[in-house]
Amino acid sequence: MPLSDIQDRIAKEEARMDRAPGSAQLIAVSKVQPLERVVAVLQEGHRVFGENKVQEAAGKWPDLKAQFDGVELHLIGPLQTNKTRQAMGLFDVIHSVDRPKLARTIARIAEEEGHCPRLFIQVNTGEEDQKAGVLSDELDDLVALCRALNLPVEGLMCIPPSGEEPSLHFALLAKLAKQHGFDGLSMGMSGDFERAIAQGATYVRVGSAIFGERDYG
Repeated sequence: MPLSDIQDRIAKEEARMDRAPGSAQLIAVSKVQPLERVVAVLQEGHRVFGENKVQEAAGKWPDLKAQFDGVELHLIGPLQTNKTRQAMGLFDVIHSVDRPKLARTIARIAEEEGHCPRLFIQVNTGEEDQKAGVLSDELDDLVALCRALNLPVEGLMCIPPSGEEPSLHFALLAKLAKQHGFDGLSMGMSGDFERAIAQGATYVRVGSAIFGERDYG
C-alpha cells in the first residue's frame, strides 16, 4: 500500500475523532526491509522511521542520515542494557524502557554524554511472559523512578497480544497514561492503527502496510 494511502487513512481517522491534523504521527517501521524500499519512502519525503534492533539500525541509518536531512529514528524493540550507549547515540526516541536497571543505565549515560533521547515506557498490557514491558501493577514504581532520575519520558507504549481485541489494550494504555499525566501513546500497527488513533495514539508504528511483507530469509 502506498505511503500516501496510509497517511490519508491516518488523516481521516484524526478528522473522525475531531483530533488535530498531525496529532497521530506515522512511524514507518523499516526493520528487515531491503534498503531500496527504505530509500523509496525517504524519497517520498517521509522522515520518521522505526527499527527493532540496535545493530541493524547501526548498519543502515548513519549513511541514510547523511543522505537525507531531518530523519527521526525510533527504537521500538527491546533494548539490552549493554546496547544502551549505542542506542542513545543513534535513536531520537526509545519506546522500550521497561525495567529499573535500564532506566538507571539511561540516566547514567545521559549524565555522561549530556544528551538523552525522548523516552516511552513499554507496558506489557497482556501480561505475556515472552513479551517485554513492565506489568501494569508495577508501572507506578517505574514511572516514579524515571521521574526521580529526571528522564524525559513522554508516554507509554504497548504491543497487544495477537488474537485479542487490540482496542481493549489501547484503552488500558490510554487510561494508564492519563493516570500518570502522560500525553504520549505509542500504539497501533499495520492491522489496527486506526483503532489506536481512535483511542488516542500519538505514534502509530506501520511497517508491512507501507513496505510490503518482510523477508526474514
